[in-house]
Amino acid sequence: MQRMMGLVRRCIEDYRMIEPGDRIAVGVSGGKDSLTLLTLLAALREYVPYSYDLTAITIDMGLGGMDFSPVARLCERLGVPYSRVETEIGPIIFEHRKENNPCSLCAKMRRGALNQALLEQGFSKVALGHHYDDAVETFLMSLLFEGRIGCFEPVTYLDRTGVTQIRPMLYLTEGMVRTFAAEHDLPVVHNPCPADKHTKRQEIKELVAVLSKTYPDLKARVFGAMQRLPLPQWGVTPHPRGSQKQLHQHDGCKAGQAEKADDAGRGRGDGDIEPGQGREQIDKAEQDCAAERVDAQLPEPAQRRGQQPHEQKHGGDGKCNG
Repeated sequence: MQRMMGLVRRCIEDYRMIEPGDRIAVGVSGGKDSLTLLTLLAALREYVPYSYDLTAITIDMGLGGMDFSPVARLCERLGVPYSRVETEIGPIIFEHRKENNPCSLCAKMRRGALNQALLEQGFSKVALGHHYDDAVETFLMSLLFEGRIGCFEPVTYLDRTGVTQIRPMLYLTEGMVRTFAAEHDLPVVHNPCPADKHTKRQEIKELVAVLSKTYPDLKARVFGAMQRLPLPQWGVTPHPRGSQKQLHQHDGCKAGQAEKADDAGRGRGDGDIEPGQGREQIDKAEQDCAAERVDAQLPEPAQRRGQQPHEQKHGGDGKCNG
C-alpha cells in the first residue's frame, strides 16, 4: 500500500490538490477506482504533515440491485463518514427518455447530484477516481470523436458551483488499481447499468489495447505529452521533493513498466514477458525506479514522529477553467 500512497502523494503535491485543513468528499460509485481512492486517501492522513477531513458520498442512480451496505462498513472501518443520496437518474435516462447515447447525460446528472450533495453538506472539494488509463483514453476520445486536443484536468474549479474537483490517482494505472482492489478485498458493487461495456470509452480502451501490442509505450507517451506540452493545468508544479515529470517516461516509469507486467501476467503482453510472470516484473520495475525516486518513499507517520501539522509552503487555490 505504501507504494500506491507514495504515487498518490506525489500527484497531490505535483498539482497542489490538497491544502491543510481541507474538507474533501470522495465520490464513491462502488467501483474499484473510487474504493481504492477512498482507501488510499484515508490511509494517507497518517503520513502527511498536514491534516484534512474526509467524507464519502455515493449517488445512487436508482437502477436497483446495488447493495452499498458493504461500502458503508468499509467507511466505518476507515473512520470516514458515509452518506448515500438516492436519485432517479437511471429510470429517467433508460425508461422515460430512452436515450440512445446515455453516457453524456448520465454523467451530467450524476455530477449535478454530487455537487448539490457537496454544497448541502458544506464541502467544496471532491476527489474523483480517475486514473492514468482514464486520462489517456479521455485524451484519445477528444481527439478521435471531437477533433480537439484536450482532457479533464488534474484540478478543476467549477466557478458556477464553487466546487473544486481533484484527481489524485492520475499516477496509478488501471492494472495497479485492479490489483490493489483484489489484494485488499475491497467491496466492489456490481454495476447493473445497461450501457456498461457498450460505450465509446470501451471502444477506445479496446483500440488502445490493440495498438499497445505494436506500440507498447503508447500510453506512457500520450500521458507524458499532456504534461510536457502541457495541456491546460497539466503542467507539473515544482516542489521541494522534486519534479514528477519523469514518472511516466517510457524508459523508466514504474507505472508504465508495472502496466506491461500486469498485461503480461494476464496473457496480454508484447511477448517480452511470459504469462504468469507479471508480479516478478512489477517488482523488477519498482527496483529499477527506486534509485530515481527515493523521495517518493513515505516517511514514518507524522503522529509517531511527534511532528505537528504545518502549513505547506505552496499556496494556490487550484483554480482551473470551469
